[in-house]
Amino acid sequence: MKAMVLHQTGQPLRLEVRPDPMPSPGEVRVKVEACAVCRTDLHVVDGELPDPRTPIVPGHEIVGIIDRIGKGVTGLGIGTRVGIAWLGHTCGHCSYCTSGHENLCDEPAFTGYSRDGGFATHVLADAAFVFPLPRCEDPAATAPLMCAGLIGWRCLRMAGDAQRLGLYGFGAAAHILAQVARWQGRDIFAFTRPGDVNAQKLALSLGAAWAGGSDELPAQPLDAAIIFAPVGALVPQALRAVRKGGKVVCGGIHMSDIPQFPYRILWEERQLLSVANLTRADAETFLEIVPKAGIRTTVTTYALEQANEALADLRAGRFQGAAVLVP
Repeated sequence: MKAMVLHQTGQPLRLEVRPDPMPSPGEVRVKVEACAVCRTDLHVVDGELPDPRTPIVPGHEIVGIIDRIGKGVTGLGIGTRVGIAWLGHTCGHCSYCTSGHENLCDEPAFTGYSRDGGFATHVLADAAFVFPLPRCEDPAATAPLMCAGLIGWRCLRMAGDAQRLGLYGFGAAAHILAQVARWQGRDIFAFTRPGDVNAQKLALSLGAAWAGGSDELPAQPLDAAIIFAPVGALVPQALRAVRKGGKVVCGGIHMSDIPQFPYRILWEERQLLSVANLTRADAETFLEIVPKAGIRTTVTTYALEQANEALADLRAGRFQGAAVLVP
């Protein structure tokens, strides 16, 4: 197999040739068809997340075909197309796992962070944490759904029944979530980097009622806002944009420091929330919604060997939607 491997944070990934991995009991081996490049991968590579296992193969928005099955695996067959997401394993016995909050498990494993991920031609996965994709016809277009889509969906659930919804950072997650929210009949307000006309045009083409810079305020207060950009300064800006009793949901795994802000913009029962990881139930629900809502992703594809280029382009905001590696 080939893999793009991170040996030290802050350094480029290295292309390596390795023996094909063999699944342990309870695991499956997946031949990777596509792996989207997530901002979380960028945080791992740049050393912004603590203690990644190195060397590590990043990548956790994976679509591929099962080509080998470990002992004890049932319900999955060779040739089945599956998706693999960020949450790669949970303990199953901590208080979070037993209460329906496995996304907060005390002993989790994460794909591309604590176990090798999908920037490779093959990947091993816990069979209990893969998702059959019987309706997938385009692996590259489907790959961003496995994190950008799933985390966006969890963020939307936490935003409640907000009718006027602001999305800060119109990248991979927001361009998917906007379509779900419009399908639900919500009004979308897209906040991009100031002057990013291309992102604003994409938002409007996907049904946003308004699109502008993140330094602007909407004409009317929002019911809720979701922040996908890893910029702490957007938190007080979003709090100023939401109505009394409104919610601001932080959807990223990492964010720059939130600056000091006056209590008055949090007062009147505004809520500030964060989203962590996802549950398998989130994935199952969201993947059922995708065909009903007619979700279409905007992707730029790269060869596996171009993983460093894809990460650099993501860092610089040089494409719309999502980047996807296609081995």
